[in-house]
Amino acid sequence: MFLSLRAEVEDALEGALSELDFPTDDLGLEEPPEDVDSVLASSVAFRLASEAGAPPPQVAGQLADALDADDLTYVSEVRTQGPYLNFLPSEAYFEETLEAATADDYGHLEDRETSVVVEHTSANPTGPVHVGRARNPIIGDAVANVLDFAGYDVDRHYYVNDAGRQMAVFTWAYETFDEDDLESEPERDRIEYDLVRYYRKGNAYLENASEADVAEAEAEIESIMQGLEAGDDEAYERVSEVVDQVLSGMKACLGRLPAEFDEFVKETRFMRNGDTDDLVSRLKELDEAVYEDDAWQLELDDHGIDKNLVFLRSDGTSLYATRDLAHHEWKFEEYDRAVTVLGEDHKLQAKQLRTSLELLGNDTDGLQQVLYSYVNLPEGKMSTRRGTGVDLDDLLDEAIDRARQEVEDRLDDRIRDDELDDDDIERIAHQVGIGAVRYDIVSKQPTKAITFEWDRALDFEAQSAPYVQYVHARCCGILEEADLDPTTPLATQDVALADLEADVLATDAERDLLETIGRFPAVVDEAADDLEPHRVATYTREFADRFNAFYRECPVLADDVDPAVRETRLALVAASKHTIANALSILGVEAPRSM
Repeated sequence: MFLSLRAEVEDALEGALSELDFPTDDLGLEEPPEDVDSVLASSVAFRLASEAGAPPPQVAGQLADALDADDLTYVSEVRTQGPYLNFLPSEAYFEETLEAATADDYGHLEDRETSVVVEHTSANPTGPVHVGRARNPIIGDAVANVLDFAGYDVDRHYYVNDAGRQMAVFTWAYETFDEDDLESEPERDRIEYDLVRYYRKGNAYLENASEADVAEAEAEIESIMQGLEAGDDEAYERVSEVVDQVLSGMKACLGRLPAEFDEFVKETRFMRNGDTDDLVSRLKELDEAVYEDDAWQLELDDHGIDKNLVFLRSDGTSLYATRDLAHHEWKFEEYDRAVTVLGEDHKLQAKQLRTSLELLGNDTDGLQQVLYSYVNLPEGKMSTRRGTGVDLDDLLDEAIDRARQEVEDRLDDRIRDDELDDDDIERIAHQVGIGAVRYDIVSKQPTKAITFEWDRALDFEAQSAPYVQYVHARCCGILEEADLDPTTPLATQDVALADLEADVLATDAERDLLETIGRFPAVVDEAADDLEPHRVATYTREFADRFNAFYRECPVLADDVDPAVRETRLALVAASKHTIANALSILGVEAPRSM
């Protein structure tokens, strides 16, 4: 209902400004301070003071007089506080919020009839997913989720680098060496851990073999690259045998988060269908195109970029950037918007890509990039593994192990015997452990570097994933005790929502919680507009605080609670359950039914 209230306020305020002959270009709407009873405020009086020739509080008073709350559905009163206009919610606002939020799809916005492709992760298929890139699938999945909630038609893509030198080296090594040639056992029983040993062996061979042997190997590697460039089916099948196996293991790893994809788009697609050749021809025709240092390049100095974009080698082979340009032109044909999640080390490439696309005549208004800094891990167990770095699987294993221990430490014998068995403990350990990793990473603004700390991430008492997840479990417990199914909307359980009256929720704790619930769709809308899912995480922490205050102060099922109040508080619990479950789902964090 907050979006409806905001729209209503915008219309009314624009009307009042027009009536007073003030400009309506900036309404100054903002969230009020916590100690103010309103749900929306306006600082427009500051902007108008000079034009009105009066102090801001006087201008605010004029506007308040011109606004008639009796004409508004969701606003009960317009109140001034110094230079601010504060809009207080009406009973209709609370009642409609309560009813809307008891639906299990609460927070989903109307279909915008706009398609968006979100490309994320896209780690090279040369081995296991490294933890250094863990922020990419976690942020990328959350960006896709919030866009989906906001009414966009979203596809999730993983762009597969299957055409570069790395994959040619990998293919050559896989075909050249046998198991007996490898120096170690796989670190984990999954295909990408097995095959990465060939890649490492191949690179070591190229560094240490004789000049003649290296020359022979390089000739075969070059042959593979040339075959891919020419669209040769045999070369493609040879490389695909390696790529597809490694990808299958990487999918299994990412599925643990979970981060799933609608399509794995191979860059060889744009070589085999002629798009890359066509693109190279068009790039050569640009005024910025030069041939120097044995390569075709774009000079981008005049466009504020001090490094050239190399798009064709002297041997006629294209580069990753060339194929990515063709890839993006394909995106523009297929989708209304294209969002890419990239590490901060790709900032220069992102600028080169956008500028080159514009030089080729593309409209890049729908192209957006989400850049993120990297995650630092604490010292200790997670610092190294056999000298090969830390894999994402290692981080997730450790998270589950630590969460399991935390759950075990919190159990007394009665709970273990009567309420939770070993399967329950294992389920909770997975939900809390992986949820802690995802929540801790996605809750930070992407451009800020963070250090992942176990004690903070798994703290049931602090504002962490377990703290928020426990709110959902507590809601489920209350509803189950009242013989209601937490997973089913109240409207399907013979609960007469139309008969509930929100005005019986009279305490500050109840009203604060209901106001917070009402803001959830607006949080989704703003997070989607700005591609900032961390705003949803911030909202869940505030929500958890509000719900816990309600839980402490407002008994739901106690014998002395008035029946009308009991039923309405149960509806508020159900609304809280759906709100927090959906907010957590945007973040990719599971909402446990019990903890």
